[in-house]
Amino acid sequence: MTLTTEPRTPERAPSRRSTRADAVPTTTGTRVAWMIKLVLIALLDAVGGFAVFTLFTLDQVIPAAAVLVVVVALNVVYLKKGLLPAKYLAPGLIFLVVFQIFVVFYTGYIAFTNYGDQHNGSKQDAIEQIIRTAQTRVEDSAQYRVEIYTQGDQLGMLVADPDGTTEFGTADTPLAPAGAAPAGWTKLTLQQILAQQDEVLALTVPFDDDPNSGTLRTADGSTAFVYTSALQYDETADTFTRTDTGTVYTDDGEGTFRNADGQQLAPGWQVPVGFDNFAQAFTNDQLRDPLLRVIVWTFAFAFLSVATTFALGLFLAIVFNHPRVRGKKIYRAVLILPYAFPAFLSGLVWAGMLNPEFGFFNQVLFGGAQIPWLSDPWLARFSVLLVNLWLGFPYMFLVCTGALQSLPDDVLEAATMDGAGAWRIFRAIKLPLLLVSVAPLLIASFAFNFNNFNVVYMLTRGWPRFTDTTLDIGATDLLITLVYKVAFGGGGGRDYGLASAFAILIFLIVTVVTIISFRRTRALEDINS
Repeated sequence: MTLTTEPRTPERAPSRRSTRADAVPTTTGTRVAWMIKLVLIALLDAVGGFAVFTLFTLDQVIPAAAVLVVVVALNVVYLKKGLLPAKYLAPGLIFLVVFQIFVVFYTGYIAFTNYGDQHNGSKQDAIEQIIRTAQTRVEDSAQYRVEIYTQGDQLGMLVADPDGTTEFGTADTPLAPAGAAPAGWTKLTLQQILAQQDEVLALTVPFDDDPNSGTLRTADGSTAFVYTSALQYDETADTFTRTDTGTVYTDDGEGTFRNADGQQLAPGWQVPVGFDNFAQAFTNDQLRDPLLRVIVWTFAFAFLSVATTFALGLFLAIVFNHPRVRGKKIYRAVLILPYAFPAFLSGLVWAGMLNPEFGFFNQVLFGGAQIPWLSDPWLARFSVLLVNLWLGFPYMFLVCTGALQSLPDDVLEAATMDGAGAWRIFRAIKLPLLLVSVAPLLIASFAFNFNNFNVVYMLTRGWPRFTDTTLDIGATDLLITLVYKVAFGGGGGRDYGLASAFAILIFLIVTVVTIISFRRTRALEDINS
């Protein structure tokens, strides 16, 4: 018998056309994603270009160049094929540079300057401000007919000179010949002038670019008089001379003009001062002794906060981790409630409860007693620790609960069978094993409490104040609250340079403590291993 077989038809490979047809959704999605990316890049370029242009117009060359570099780098990363890791890393790196690296370096730079509320600009700005604040009306000055105009938030003055010429100027632009107000400016009516009386009275229009030439000022919006400064600036000698007394003020090299008697002209300007801010922290009589007490209290507060919260959290974790305790989930949910409340809000609530006159503690718990919880130095410190214990133990409770549940049961059972009691098991087995996993968190908690601004400032504002200094420094102030007060006014004005020096001091202390603690933690791991 002859077997016949039909020729086998080879399987047809999928055509390229069908492959492309099947890939249409993917291709369409890719195109849509590409278009979205182009739109986002275009928006980024538009915003970045506007920022660069604005910074250049404000003579901020370095920030403008930095923004330009970032925009160009983002265009390269997101428009060039490949570079996939960079596409994910770029946003995080940018935020890291802006909010971490830049802040650290800028704080370090400010710490070596005299930057503050009286030294916050350039020397030229200080000169113009000194001249402007020392202006007085010239006796028998000519009277000028004026009209007040506005454009947005800016005011301008159209001046009719006694000789018949007409000029227009603003506080930033000297008078220049003009037949009428420039386009875009609107004349103020009498009612509008009265409504903006303070702004109109403060308007000073210079005659020219020389600040010694004087300005025009008006009291009623219709007539103006010449004002000149009682302090004349000599650009060649770089000195100020008071016209009525002849007193000369010279540049003292520290950002101020000072006369022979030590009197200064305000404001000054920003200049480098080297290590003067660091030296002032330990040589100024008003600051040295209070600062040392603040440093001691900061260490004590951070250590006691960690110790008390860890002790209470561990105790509660052991209690509610016992197998015979019922309703563990309910108890644990209740215990972590303080951890869910904002610290600044809790501080305000506790401040009300500790009020000596109508607070809950004195009126309810102590039957109307007048206990000065927040006005006595030691009671105020105790109150801060108490409130921080209430806020911090839930975190330690959660950490210790997780750590206890991860301990090996066979080791604990072997210790029990060997006759070890509960205290011996805890001291010799549970606590050492617990510290291996919890020690890094304790170090982090110490660093956090070292800078725990909210609970201190919202509860006591750092008070009660020390009586041996005129600065706003108190018994419960931490270094971080002291930095805040120095930077934003604590009895001695705003001093950003000194505050930055304190910030560097905090950074160094926390860094040293952290390094030592982590070394001790590694030693603990080696012992238990």
